[in-house]
Amino acid sequence: MSRLTHMASGPYAPPAPAHELTAVSADGARLHVEVHGPEHAAPVVLAHGWTCSTAFWAAQIRDLAVDHRVIAYDQRGHGRSPASSACTADALADDLEAVLADTLAPGEKAVIVGHSMGGMTVMAAAERPGFREHAAAVVLCSTGSSRLVAEARVVPMRAGRLRSWLTGHILGSRAPLGPVTPIAKRILKYATMGPGSAPHMVEACARIVHACPRAVRHAWSRVLDRLDLDHGVRQLRVPTAVVVGTDDRLTPPVHARALAGALPECVGTTELPGLGHMTPVEAPELVTGKIRELVEKYLTSTTDAHTKEGA
Repeated sequence: MSRLTHMASGPYAPPAPAHELTAVSADGARLHVEVHGPEHAAPVVLAHGWTCSTAFWAAQIRDLAVDHRVIAYDQRGHGRSPASSACTADALADDLEAVLADTLAPGEKAVIVGHSMGGMTVMAAAERPGFREHAAAVVLCSTGSSRLVAEARVVPMRAGRLRSWLTGHILGSRAPLGPVTPIAKRILKYATMGPGSAPHMVEACARIVHACPRAVRHAWSRVLDRLDLDHGVRQLRVPTAVVVGTDDRLTPPVHARALAGALPECVGTTELPGLGHMTPVEAPELVTGKIRELVEKYLTSTTDAHTKEGA
């Protein structure tokens, strides 16, 4: 059994940040923020998903921080960000705006990456002035904008009211997850990862997910159950890449295809065969490569110009 909240060594062990700070959201919620990499490099902002933390991005941070400024933060109630009574899509958007304002200079652009609930955060913020000021391009990874419980395939039965009811009760359970045991890892792998996921990947995800407080897990499950961000997708007017695993049970490819059809500037959908919901962990090189691609295409020139202006 393991009670560690993240891997202590290997590719999924969180690297030490160059510095840390606390961003304060509109309602006073305090958010733990980490900054990695060279101070004046092209910035990438990472928003993790439900029940995760900055540790989820360990592989991306380790790779990108060599030549990018990587900004990662804990969503409210997750990781080292204290829980808040406000659990809403608007609160997620407020939080992202606060992080962008505190880590980027006025007018500075970044590639913003959201996984699962982090992608929903991006959609919720799409119309916000602070988001539009700073977003050069977006990666939406393993996410959806609505009908999350209805489309989830965690329960192996035909779609319908009974499956949705069971799925909602499973995902929204108040029961503690307990320590990371072999049985717990098998359950998590089935629900969130592809069948070929290596044991060290499953271990990394299990430690992160099991560390999420059950009250936080339950509160945000209620938000995701009712979520409707279809309007936000249509307002996301920056180049946006969509990534999904073909065996994703939580946000199946039907969501990625709907996003691609609704986004004003979709620059491609990547479906990763045999992978599940935890794509940044299951396919770290592919996800990181997509981020680098967007930085090179949509951010490098603006970063160079901004650096010269500030010199």
